Amino acid sequence: MKFDAMEHPLAKNQTPRIVLQITLTLIVLATIPLCYPLLGYPLFLLKNSSNNSSDHSPSSHDSREGLIRELQREKRCDIFSGEWVPNPEAPYYANTTCWAIHEHQNCMKYGRPDTDFMKWRWKPDGCDLPIFNPGQFLEIVRGKSLAFVGDSVARNQMQSLICLLSRVEYPVDVSYTPDERFKRWKYTTYNFTLAIYWTPHLVKAKEADSNGPTHTGLFNLYVDEFDEEWTTQIEDFDYIIISAGHWFFRPMVFYENNQVVGCRYCLKDNVTDLPMSYGYRKAFKTAFKAINSLENFKGITFLRTFAPSHFENGLWNEGGNCVRTKPFRSNETALEGIDFELYMTQLEEFKIAEKQGNKRGLKFRLLDTTQATLLRPDGHPSRYGHFQNENVTLYNDCVHWCLPGPIDTWSDFLLEMLKLEGIRSYNDEKLHSKEKKKDA
Repeated sequence: MKFDAMEHPLAKNQTPRIVLQITLTLIVLATIPLCYPLLGYPLFLLKNSSNNSSDHSPSSHDSREGLIRELQREKRCDIFSGEWVPNPEAPYYANTTCWAIHEHQNCMKYGRPDTDFMKWRWKPDGCDLPIFNPGQFLEIVRGKSLAFVGDSVARNQMQSLICLLSRVEYPVDVSYTPDERFKRWKYTTYNFTLAIYWTPHLVKAKEADSNGPTHTGLFNLYVDEFDEEWTTQIEDFDYIIISAGHWFFRPMVFYENNQVVGCRYCLKDNVTDLPMSYGYRKAFKTAFKAINSLENFKGITFLRTFAPSHFENGLWNEGGNCVRTKPFRSNETALEGIDFELYMTQLEEFKIAEKQGNKRGLKFRLLDTTQATLLRPDGHPSRYGHFQNENVTLYNDCVHWCLPGPIDTWSDFLLEMLKLEGIRSYNDEKLHSKEKKKDA
């Protein structure tokens, strides 16, 4: 694959203008109330909370009621709660011009007949979310580094970002290994590094059986041990986006202190079958512990929340498919069942990690993509991840996302959050300056 450091013809000599634009934007935004919660939880939970509590233990119930009360106190606009509205100007790149798209998410190449799924934007309730500006993003992250930590959906997100940035510049490959699971890219004009670390379970894991009881493999998860493939690599990064989800639907055996404590769908004699959320919670707890234990890490950790799949009329391996061609409205579907359980598990572990991280000055931010992706059953490859006459055995893909497609909006969220970080830093500097003057 050829990696040309292509540059948009308008990108040259625009840096002063972009810097001025960002500076003016930060000053203006610093003088008005913040339009969405920094660390709150999405308002759409209020619509569904009474019907989706599948765990009725007292501690879980109290914890989740606390989260809902926190939501009810939140008066500002939440950019993560809203609706999809038509956007005829989209998409902002093409599958024919961006080499970063994974073959199985290159839906237009493989014959997807409709194009409307690319022509929507996210409209939060009560405020606006600007469309991603690649020049502005690259100026904000100039001289910095960003790591995606997770599974193939994390890779999907990274490739979306690369394609959105391609209007200004393509990165060059500076990977330290030929292993495709651990890629590193450099935007040379901006001295910005982008990386992906493959860790579908976030913790140390081994494939015990490539077939397993459901023919999807059987994995040993050491839920109290760090996955050093990524935990030893991220200490110098300025931003980490961590995520995980769909690999936890596969059979697993859970280990703690090197002892089997239970499993999920393992069908082993004398091994207790535990809820899926057990391993999921333990994995996030251990992953966040790893980040908080890094002695020299000073960056910001974003939790990108669970992105539900959209299989209908069957499971993924039983003929299920995703053939809708337009988004849901928020009143047409709800986060429920195991999706709701996994999502709430993430939020609970995030809050714990955030409190622990705050003790040593670390920042945790919630990149809450769950409602936006829940409403997009039309955005998956389905059967358009390969040529239809190919002799391959592939299931309909209702987990990953077509590019261009709905998850390009995840970068809209990310840029808005990075701009807010700039406002916070600006205000902190002003406060620090005032305190120094008082002490003088």
